[in-house]
Amino acid sequence: MVKMEGFRIRNFKTLKDVSLGRMWNRGESPLAPLTVVVGKNGVGKSALFDALGFLFNYLEFGVEEACSASGPGGFGNILSQGEKGPIEFEVACRENDKARTVVYELSIGLGESERPRVLKERMSEAVEAPKTGKVRKRSFLLLENGEGEAWEGSRGGRFIDTEDGGPNPAAESERPNKSEKGSGKAEAVKLDDTRTLGIEVLGSFKKHLRISAFRRFVRNWHLNRFTSDAARGLPHAVSHEHLNIRGDNLANVVRFMEREHPERLRSVVEKVAEKIPGISRISTEETTDDRLLIRFDDKGFRQPFYAQQVSDGTLRILFFLLLLEDPNPPPLLCAEAPGTGLHHKLLETLSMEFREHSTDTQVFVTTHHPDFVDTIDPDELWVLEKGPDGFSTVQRASNDEVVTNMVAEGLSLGGLWYSNYLDAR
Repeated sequence: MVKMEGFRIRNFKTLKDVSLGRMWNRGESPLAPLTVVVGKNGVGKSALFDALGFLFNYLEFGVEEACSASGPGGFGNILSQGEKGPIEFEVACRENDKARTVVYELSIGLGESERPRVLKERMSEAVEAPKTGKVRKRSFLLLENGEGEAWEGSRGGRFIDTEDGGPNPAAESERPNKSEKGSGKAEAVKLDDTRTLGIEVLGSFKKHLRISAFRRFVRNWHLNRFTSDAARGLPHAVSHEHLNIRGDNLANVVRFMEREHPERLRSVVEKVAEKIPGISRISTEETTDDRLLIRFDDKGFRQPFYAQQVSDGTLRILFFLLLLEDPNPPPLLCAEAPGTGLHHKLLETLSMEFREHSTDTQVFVTTHHPDFVDTIDPDELWVLEKGPDGFSTVQRASNDEVVTNMVAEGLSLGGLWYSNYLDAR
């Protein structure tokens, strides 16, 4: 399964220059399978979430729609205050421990018509020099203003950086290493529209294996925007295989699991019943006008309850447990404040489920809850703050020696967060 090792964002809202995890050969460790971000209100947690959502929305809907989805006012309002651009994203990921790290870089600015467009797009893989052990970038997608080159297959590319990761303009004219076993074939690329992503166009062709794999990885992200009101809706009585981001097809997925994966649904019900006393069965029921209800049978009551009557917390925990029991789960789940409305014991349950399923789904969470923070390790926790200039900064808790020593001595990580000790001292 492809996992994100790190990402960097520049000039996006309050994120003037923020990096989490490992990018190329920098010293930071990769993101953990469960990554939790905490911070006070207004420090940029939602901006982090929106930045990841921008990439997903760009592939799904296009650049202008992605800008609008990230905030009213389009490109001008998501560009960091005082900056002229461009907005830049880097995403580092790797399929497994033996595979090479792949980094996707995207630069977006305004064109002559004041509409956002792609300035640069690049995909590279980390190649270790056999003699020195240093890492170099071998790029297999190079586009500027929609024109450039792409390499087919699973090998080959162009070395355009020095071994320390810095740019090497003199090497721009170098051809790919023809002698390397398994090297791919380079082809010239010219996109019809500079608002179109190269990974979207080229990733639809099987011959571009590495580009296709990354495109598929991003397209399958689940950027959660669950609301209990959406989950209480009355959808048409059909089955859906996957939950959508808002949860308004929750009943449809319960119906699908009833019919196709009853053992997985039973597992979900058992976990819900452990923390919400009385629930004995969760099922669906059709109305006379072909709508679908979620039915909750409770041991203490003769009549069942329905989604419209149960608590927000019950619907939320059901949603996430179903999402994690998906037979084809998303490679990345981004959840903003997933513990809203949950009892602290349900927070523990949710965290344990995230961790248990992190071999199949990498989880990125923002939260305020000390009880949730108590369930994780310092290496999984990132603390977001806002500097005097109004821009966000972020630090991994495990990089603070004092924090790691206090946790090793038995102090609670959640307690340290609650007492404001993890913020700037």
